[in-house]
Amino acid sequence: MSINNQADQSRRKFLGNSAAVVAGVTIAPGILLHTPAQARSLDQAASSKQRWGILIDTNQCDSGCDKCVTACQTENGWGKNETKSNSEQQAQWIRKVELKDPNTGHQQSLPVMCQHCENPPCVDVCPTGASMKRDDGIVLVDKHICIGCRYCMMACPYKARSFIHEELKGQATVAPRGKGTVESCTMCVQRVDAGGSPACVEACPGKNGKAMVFGDLNDANSEIAKRLKQYGGKQIRADLGLNPSVRYQGI
Repeated sequence: MSINNQADQSRRKFLGNSAAVVAGVTIAPGILLHTPAQARSLDQAASSKQRWGILIDTNQCDSGCDKCVTACQTENGWGKNETKSNSEQQAQWIRKVELKDPNTGHQQSLPVMCQHCENPPCVDVCPTGASMKRDDGIVLVDKHICIGCRYCMMACPYKARSFIHEELKGQATVAPRGKGTVESCTMCVQRVDAGGSPACVEACPGKNGKAMVFGDLNDANSEIAKRLKQYGGKQIRADLGLNPSVRYQGI
């Protein structure tokens, strides 16, 4: 069997395992993150008809709020069970970044995660095909064929990927992880494939309304597409020509 065929089979197995979800996920007793819509069949391929994206309004993002980070940790099982011996080795799928204009003193807070680029450099440099982009725009890492070379980490301009140095405990079944592999935000692919939204989006309260909107960038009638058309949106490092699926307003 060729290396390409082996990689294709590993990808299908990984995506199939990732898409298996329960009917609902709770972050605390009585708090339901979502009730999924009709789920995609596990053997149904992702379609380029959709391009999933997230729009973040930094004007609604409170610097003291980290609910998006906590929700991501709870949903995907990173952070809470990891060793505290070396903070630089802990995974970080999403982080809050504080910006300050030195001229005016204006401060902003915004979440940063994998930007799920249309032209992802992490995929370009991966020697095994472990870093991959689905047809619907979601960028993933196949842990079965990741060799831990970390080329993708060096190529990512957003510092969105983490390398797992140590053994893991208490993993979430919907988000397979492994020592010696690279990982990053999956846009909660297990929830998206079940008809839901990423955990960070569901958990975001915002100051005067939700700061995060998830949807299909290709659907002109979706909320995210309407907002981008009306108010516009910026890409982080747009000069690189990566065309990320995560857009920001207010920066």
